[in-house]
Amino acid sequence: MWRNYLTVGVRSLMKNRAYALINILGLAIGMAACLMILLFVRYELSYDKWLPNSDNIYQLQTYYHDKQTGEDMNLQMSAFAAGQALKKDYPQVERMVYVSAGGFTVLRNGEAIAVDNGSMVSGPFFDIFQFPLVKGDPRTALKDVGSVALSETQAEKLFGSEDPIGKTLTLMLRGKPVDHRVTAVFKDLPKNSHMAFNMIARYDPATYWAEQPDFLTQWGWQSGWWYAALKPGSDPKVIQADEAAWEKRNIPDETFGDRKYNQGDDSDYRLVNIRDVHLGKAQNGAATPGNDRRTIVTFGVIALLILGMAVVNFTNLSTARASQRAREVALRKVLGAARKQLIVQFIGESIIVASIAMVMALALIELLVPAFARFLDADLDLHYFGHDGILLPVMALVLLVGALGGLYPAFYLSRFQPATVLKANRSAAETPGSGRLRNVLVVAQFAVSIGLIICTAIVYTQTVYARTTDPGYKREGLLQLTGASRRQVVPLSDTIVAEIARVPGVKSVGRSSIGIDTKNSSNTGISIPGHAEAVTIGTYAVDSKFFDTMGIRLVAGRSFDLGRPMDDATLPFPDDEAVERAFVARGANVVINELAAKRLGFRNPADAVGKQVKGGGFGTPDEMGLVPINIIGVVQDSRFRSIREPLEPIMFRMANNNRDAVLVRYSSATPDKVRQNVEQVWKRIVADAPFDGKFSEDIIQKLYKAEDSRAKTFAGFAILAVIVGCLGLFGLATFTAERRTKEIGIRKVMGARSRDIVRLLVWQFTRPVIIANLIAWPVAWYVMRDWLNTFDDRIPLGPTPFVAAGALALLIAVGTIASHAIRVASANPIRALRYE
Repeated sequence: MWRNYLTVGVRSLMKNRAYALINILGLAIGMAACLMILLFVRYELSYDKWLPNSDNIYQLQTYYHDKQTGEDMNLQMSAFAAGQALKKDYPQVERMVYVSAGGFTVLRNGEAIAVDNGSMVSGPFFDIFQFPLVKGDPRTALKDVGSVALSETQAEKLFGSEDPIGKTLTLMLRGKPVDHRVTAVFKDLPKNSHMAFNMIARYDPATYWAEQPDFLTQWGWQSGWWYAALKPGSDPKVIQADEAAWEKRNIPDETFGDRKYNQGDDSDYRLVNIRDVHLGKAQNGAATPGNDRRTIVTFGVIALLILGMAVVNFTNLSTARASQRAREVALRKVLGAARKQLIVQFIGESIIVASIAMVMALALIELLVPAFARFLDADLDLHYFGHDGILLPVMALVLLVGALGGLYPAFYLSRFQPATVLKANRSAAETPGSGRLRNVLVVAQFAVSIGLIICTAIVYTQTVYARTTDPGYKREGLLQLTGASRRQVVPLSDTIVAEIARVPGVKSVGRSSIGIDTKNSSNTGISIPGHAEAVTIGTYAVDSKFFDTMGIRLVAGRSFDLGRPMDDATLPFPDDEAVERAFVARGANVVINELAAKRLGFRNPADAVGKQVKGGGFGTPDEMGLVPINIIGVVQDSRFRSIREPLEPIMFRMANNNRDAVLVRYSSATPDKVRQNVEQVWKRIVADAPFDGKFSEDIIQKLYKAEDSRAKTFAGFAILAVIVGCLGLFGLATFTAERRTKEIGIRKVMGARSRDIVRLLVWQFTRPVIIANLIAWPVAWYVMRDWLNTFDDRIPLGPTPFVAAGALALLIAVGTIASHAIRVASANPIRALRYE
């Protein structure tokens, strides 16, 4: 019996090769797209699951809520004091380690080598994170202050083929060379990790921060990540439930002018399992770019939609072609076949088609996955066996698709009444309602296709808008150097700027503690007379040439002037109490941006000029009182960070310290030559600090790289969905044209013109497309409105993408069936009617 079923199924496919090709090709594309998306989704969900004991390791995160604006800033970082208080209060915490943010400068043979993704840790790091070590003992590695562990790649860069264990590395820490002994080499971390380490050094926080002891006690200073390993069987929800009381016990009240405030009033702390960090709520202050669950769910839905469209094609073509097998079904029933046997036969044929399609799909995946992984910069591995093998899911998918695609045709075919079919001597039969079902499925297909086209257009337009919208400064012709706040660079900063200004092609040079996507964030409270609450404003140091160099336009008032002592807000480091008290007494002049003026209550920027407020942010202790702040100018708003983040109200002060970014404005037609000359100047003056210079266009491109990759991936799979839909429409159009050959012949004999026939056939398939638009538009509008709201600055959600997608879908449908319509309408009616 089974052999007979297989033989009949293969013969049926061979008899209708075009139908079989369309069915198999559509299913193969749908399955390949579905599996590739699911590989990506599985990869995104696998972050840090490879780490032993990952289910028991947690990151302490800080969530801020601005009561004035309603804005949230969720940080993966937390204050050093927060981790210490957590360990002190909860016996469930077995171990904790603090991991500092930043990188390292290594001195080797008189050369400064920058090491990205380098961190200092406060304790035995490998007691919590059981990284696979290539060399060294995890029990003793990083046990002592002054020890360092390297990744395999970094060890090879620094030591070549030599054994690095026991060797000495000189690290520049706070401007001083400090020797460290290499005690371990660990395997390069996989890409599916929220952590990124090339070098890990053990340090003593108390000694390192001796000049700035406030770092160890202030709850508002985040510059690293706390990780906790809980004791087996401990429930983090118990700790979380006590969070409010824990904050009250540990976070001290502070004085801001004549007001008291508490850092815990605007912040919450969460223990988040490391497997949930990558897709978690907190994405600010991350060591590596994260993702959000909404994106992953979206891709998962797209995978199911594409697969669903392929199954719909299968069902449509199967029901359409199945009517041609009426006599076969009738004869089988006359010879004693039960309905159950017929259902099994046709579902079996469906599974055969699904199996052939899956083989083609796997071939496509083998070819495309390497390029797909490189494009997404992800470790997408295709394995058939093992815990991450896809063999069982593939087999399940074949059975599922085969059953879904063949279930309705099987029940539909088995309904034919043999007496009716054989009495009429018909080889074809149509079950009532099957045509309506096909129309409903075609509408659903095109609703999905149109919706995906609309979403793709909006996502792509928003991505382009993010890269090209006016940021409030001139992006072109700008070179940014970072690392100017290093201790060994600061004393030579003026010399560096003066020498860079002499480089041919350089127009101006400015310095700032905020640059293009420099990640750092600093804010303070501004006290306004008559307001109960202080206004939170970002505060950053700049020099007198910063605004001109960046191309930031002055809206009202004046800019900083080196000839006016009140403009200079520089304070000595280390702290000098006498100088600080004098500074608090005299106050300082500042420039603010337009948003800061609005937040401070001024209706127009000009109204803010000449006004005085009080606040901090200058580095003076709070107990000395608030600093009188005179607003001397207002500049236009500038967006230094991602378009997803809220625009920041900023207060600029002119100071010579804490300026990490050097901005170089050039007018040369050969920017690479300018960069090369600037690098030579840097290395000549500060040989012990690595040069890090990037063009602003490259920084922006990297900033939106993940957004751009997701948009292109989304577009690629949307195109595949449209292709799958077109294949189904093409098959149905072919079938319909064949079935209506005699009808068309009669119409032509009765006087119908070819264009009338073409219009009749085209309208039959364009009507479902029009209905699909009415379904897709509101759904796409709702989804895209929600997505665009995740951006602080976004494109308007106008009618253009909706109308364009509808027109494109209509054009695709007409183009798909037009060739059949024209061919049938142009045929000689005698051929269709010769036997009638």
